[in-house]
Amino acid sequence: MNAWHRRAAHAVERVWYGGSAWRWALWPLSALFRGLVALRARSYRTGATRSVSLPVPVVVVGNVTVGGTGKTPFVIWLARELVARGHAPGIVTRGYRGRAAGSPLRVTAASSTDDAGDEPVLLAARTSRPVVAAVDRVAAAEALLADVPGVDVLLSDDGLQHYRLARAFEIAVVDAARGFGNGLCLPAGPLREPVARLAKVDAVVVNEGSGDDDAAERRSLLRGIPGDALRVSMKLAVTRVYRVADGVEASLDAFAGRTVHAVAGIGHPERFFRMLERAGIVVLRHPLPDHARLRAEDLPREPAVPVLTTEKDAVKLRGATTHDVWCVAVDAVVDAADAERLLEAIEAAMLAHAHAGADHRARQ
Repeated sequence: MNAWHRRAAHAVERVWYGGSAWRWALWPLSALFRGLVALRARSYRTGATRSVSLPVPVVVVGNVTVGGTGKTPFVIWLARELVARGHAPGIVTRGYRGRAAGSPLRVTAASSTDDAGDEPVLLAARTSRPVVAAVDRVAAAEALLADVPGVDVLLSDDGLQHYRLARAFEIAVVDAARGFGNGLCLPAGPLREPVARLAKVDAVVVNEGSGDDDAAERRSLLRGIPGDALRVSMKLAVTRVYRVADGVEASLDAFAGRTVHAVAGIGHPERFFRMLERAGIVVLRHPLPDHARLRAEDLPREPAVPVLTTEKDAVKLRGATTHDVWCVAVDAVVDAADAERLLEAIEAAMLAHAHAGADHRARQ
């Protein structure tokens, strides 16, 4: 990240999550954005603009804020849990910054991140489920269903605002550490939609990170979430540390007391840096924009110490064979009771979708 990008990112952070008075200068644009969002939602709600229903139920996983909330680890967890319960999920996603995202692209673990984007490749690698990326989620979903027989549920990654794709169940993921920032919509704040949107979802997953967030702040955040949606808590746990060049594994404790370069092109890099520091690692921070393009030659070399990076960044560094680059992989961990309640609610929505489809076919 060059100096200009770093300064711009810090300025945005101060406006959205700090006390910068610039938010009031941007408030008129924020009000306009909020009005347009409300008109669009109303258009779909009243049927003036039609959503597209698919023959299988769609479970949307998204958020109301810009930036990382832990959506990708949660989608991976959900896909695996549905497989364990006998289902055959497919995944559709936008493929942000992928060159081929304009038309549906079937993504595998071996796909180029330049073509598909980083998150679709990661989803395919970690779930072993069919993944299709496209800006148009309806086109992605239709392509996946045509290409992969037997899929009985679709997970739409980051699709909360993609109203054109009808859904049977909505899940919003919220970052407990950053919450909703200053509570304003873009560009004055981080909100894609007002917080009131959460009153209409079926479940809210609160990402508590690795458990370091202040408990009082977390309770305050939960009280601020409107509606009576199912509430689920999620944590992130390091499950694997491996060298990108050859897959050799190590523990995070092996880096304790050592200095490392920490490279993170995710929505909330500071969470990654703090996680390493809590493990006793001396961190040289290298925050990048979310989904930043990254090559081995972009990695810091001085001082000559190991590079630790996120799994989303590691999929872009598969050619880093001459660098001491290590991937720190995390998994979502959901309390067993919360998980059971959520999965039962999703299966009930899937069954309701099947019954509605059968009733529709009977009337034809």
